Amino acid sequence: MQYDVIVVGGSFAGLSAAMYAARGRRKVLVIDAGEPRNRFAEHSHGFFGQDGRAPADILGEARAQLLAYPAVTVIEGRAERAAITDTGFEVRMDDGEGFGATRLVLATGVRDILPDVPGLAAHWGKTVLHCPYCHGYEVAGGPLGVLATGPMSLHQAELISDWGDVTLFADGLFEPDADQARALEKRNIRFEPGKVSEVQNGSDGLLIRLDGNRSASVRALFTAPRNVMASPLAEQLGCAFNEGPFGKAVVVDDKQQTSLPGVFAAGDAARLMHNIAFAVSGGAMAGVAAHQSLVFG
Repeated sequence: MQYDVIVVGGSFAGLSAAMYAARGRRKVLVIDAGEPRNRFAEHSHGFFGQDGRAPADILGEARAQLLAYPAVTVIEGRAERAAITDTGFEVRMDDGEGFGATRLVLATGVRDILPDVPGLAAHWGKTVLHCPYCHGYEVAGGPLGVLATGPMSLHQAELISDWGDVTLFADGLFEPDADQARALEKRNIRFEPGKVSEVQNGSDGLLIRLDGNRSASVRALFTAPRNVMASPLAEQLGCAFNEGPFGKAVVVDDKQQTSLPGVFAAGDAARLMHNIAFAVSGGAMAGVAAHQSLVFG
């Protein structure tokens, strides 16, 4: 079946893109693998008008509103391949079924690669966090930790010290130089050079086990995981990428157009800074631009 727009990804960016394309009275297909990046978080914060709601509830309501448009179809499954065709693009599912479209929006997201510390993944999205703007307010005022993934974690610790009393756990990765040590001292950040052996539940948050039979208690632990593309489609199509400090992102212009004509990208896969509001905004632009490209292209 041929669609005007296929949106791959049914989370915040994808549903936003689909909504705007549908409001342009175009036939839209949304393919959703059902694995949004923030599925580990119990609540979403900082998204205007939805502060404190569960991400799944926001997405459920958004999908219901989208499906009120009769030209929209949403299917659950994983898109495995994408290719250029004479009429636009073909997206093929993991079961072999294929769909065609004149325009393609990639809202495929990224996957977080957490540091290999026992116990860390079990607390991800709850008391192990990545974004202070998304989660910092709720854990502020107490002892906080930053688990280093590299030298950039120094800047993360400096930022997060606005939310609490911070210890930077270097996990044996580096020692600060003189200028970095002065910057940490200026922000009253403690530096713990030793290896982190385990993260456990604590009496008021987490217990950080350190080599040498030592430990530290924090209300929450922030870290900056490495990001990888959650889908191979952009690479298969030959889209250009930018490399950031924690992973790569699809290159887009101010209309979310990728380096490949007819292919738009939005959400975490197309940004180096991530949150729901940014994803929704990028999705809206991608949906509008995809529609306008059909009119004027």
